[in-house]
Amino acid sequence: MFTPHTSSERDEMLHAVGVKKVEELFEAVPKKFRFPKLDLPPAKTEMEITAELGDLASGNGSVKDMLCFLGAGAYNHFIPAAVDTVISRGEFFTAYTPYQPEISQGTLQAIFEYQSMIANLTGMDACNASHYDGATAAAEAVILAHAHFRGKRPKMVVSPALHPQYRETIRTYTRGFSDLEIVGDAENNLRESPDKLIELIDSSTALVLVQYPDFLGRIYDYTKLVDVAHKEGALVAVSINPIALGLLKPPSDFGADIVTGEGQPLGIPLSMGGPYLGLFATKKELVRKISGRLVGETVDQDGKRGYVLTLTAREQHIRREKATSNICTNQGLMALASAVYLSLVGKQGLRKIAELCYQKAHYAAGQIASIPGYKVKTEQPFFNEFMIECPIPVSELNSHLLEHGILGGYELGKDFPSLKKSMLIAVTEMNSKDDIDYFVEILRENPHD
Repeated sequence: MFTPHTSSERDEMLHAVGVKKVEELFEAVPKKFRFPKLDLPPAKTEMEITAELGDLASGNGSVKDMLCFLGAGAYNHFIPAAVDTVISRGEFFTAYTPYQPEISQGTLQAIFEYQSMIANLTGMDACNASHYDGATAAAEAVILAHAHFRGKRPKMVVSPALHPQYRETIRTYTRGFSDLEIVGDAENNLRESPDKLIELIDSSTALVLVQYPDFLGRIYDYTKLVDVAHKEGALVAVSINPIALGLLKPPSDFGADIVTGEGQPLGIPLSMGGPYLGLFATKKELVRKISGRLVGETVDQDGKRGYVLTLTAREQHIRREKATSNICTNQGLMALASAVYLSLVGKQGLRKIAELCYQKAHYAAGQIASIPGYKVKTEQPFFNEFMIECPIPVSELNSHLLEHGILGGYELGKDFPSLKKSMLIAVTEMNSKDDIDYFVEILRENPHD
């Protein structure tokens, strides 16, 4: 039993606030609501509670004891042990907002190193200290574009192949904006080339937002789209899978102005959906409009290297009417995990991981294409995800796979009604050839037999 205060400490606090007993603190609450009788089970010991929670936790399947072919924005990648060792250090694990640089140099330097690595990976000039996840980062790109043009360009052209949860988050973020319009993300445009979005770009367009690779895993060259957007004076944002950039050319080669993305693949476990990491990087011209925090490198009065929050004051993010964005925090611990991961795998290691994801996904696609009743529906080049059409409803197929210890792919019909029998399959370096062959073998079975 943990007792936070002694009786004498409680009496001292009560005396300080001018009351004699704890009950007096609740006098403002109507009497009948003050101390309700709760229908709770009998108290248990710590040992009993630990055993009960263990039983509950064991009901959850995990990638540690199941084969995983599920992606759709969160991926099962190998995480070196050193990542958890570093982020578990007390000085990082309990760190708060580093507004006082004289006592926060370790945290500030860690964020600076993270920013530098993401800027190098994306080809952008500057990166912020992170956002909550890929969805909020994408939404913040829309908010930045709106602020950049001061609301004079209302149109936001959003790709239908952007992650559906990102699109939903964007619409939630912008619900109160009367001078902002989101176009282009209708489902009937999903299978078309992103160049189809060019028809929607005009002088009222503030931002064009695409994904690379897109939600269905497809790889497109966005050079033409970006050129048209820039000729009309619009900004372009690209939401990325950071692992893919170990193999694919960075968005800077397309001329992207903003790069966002989900940093979970960079050393962050699946963790039932979070916490994750929102990547956000821009060209230098937009650096003062970056939402969230930015850590810069400087020197102190003795000429020694030091780190500080820079370019934007804390108040910029909390003055609702005048702020570019009202987000004023970041995922510091997750950013640190990604920095440690990237420093461990290095440039060549990241490329090797990306190559393994690419090669294994294409091997899996080739094997599945040979199964009667299944069709690989991703015609364009793809990275580590591809879409298949199944002979039975995806929910039934995934139940069958689960019985054999396999987490199946994502049921696309949940977000796209026209893709009712379609599954999005993800393959990473964690899937061996034997794993893929076993997956294919179970797909061949008839679940109704």
